[in-house]
Amino acid sequence: MRLRRPVLAAALAALASPCFAESSAPIPVNNPPAQNAFIDLLALMSGHCKTLKVDGRTFACKTVAYAHGDKGRVNFAVAVDDPSDANHVVSFSGENGQRADDNSYELRIDRMLLNSKDRPKVDGLPVPAEQTSTGVCRQTGNFAAKKVTDVTCSATDSEGRRYELLFVSDGKPVSVRRIRQSSPSIQDPFK
Repeated sequence: MRLRRPVLAAALAALASPCFAESSAPIPVNNPPAQNAFIDLLALMSGHCKTLKVDGRTFACKTVAYAHGDKGRVNFAVAVDDPSDANHVVSFSGENGQRADDNSYELRIDRMLLNSKDRPKVDGLPVPAEQTSTGVCRQTGNFAAKKVTDVTCSATDSEGRRYELLFVSDGKPVSVRRIRQSSPSIQDPFK
C-alpha cells in the first residue's frame, strides 16, 4: 500500500491524473487535452470501492485520491486494480465544488480523465485522455478532520458511457498533503 500511494501521487502531480483503457480496447476519446495546472492539495483515502463501473464493466480499486489544482480544478482519482495495467486510473473532474455543511462536499463533473499504459507519455508518465462529461461527486466527511466516510460519483460522458463510484473509507485518517499555497476554490457558505 505504501508503494501505491506515491505512484498515484506522482501521477496526479504530473497531472497524469487518471485515464481509463482496458487492455484489449481503449475507450476512444474525442476531446483535446486541457491546460495543465499544478496540484496544490492531495488527499489520499484508504478503504475500498463497493462500486467502480466504467462503461458497464465492473472493477476493483486500489485507492482513491482527491487532487485540487491551483486553478480550481478538482479530481477524484481512482487507481483501478488492474493486474494488466499498473497505470489504469479513472478521474472524475470538475471545478467550483460546494459545501452544504462541514461534513459534505459536492463537485459537479464536467469531464472524465482516463489513463492507461497505452496513453502517450510526458516525462515518463502517461497523459490522460479527457472526455466531456456531466455528473456529480459527493463526499461525506472533511479533510481538516482527516476523516472521510465515503465518496460517491456518477457521470456520463458525451459518448453516452457511464462511470460510477462508491468508495467507503476503512476509518483510517486521510493523508492530506498541501503541496503549495493557492487561492481557495470551494464555495463555502459557512465562512
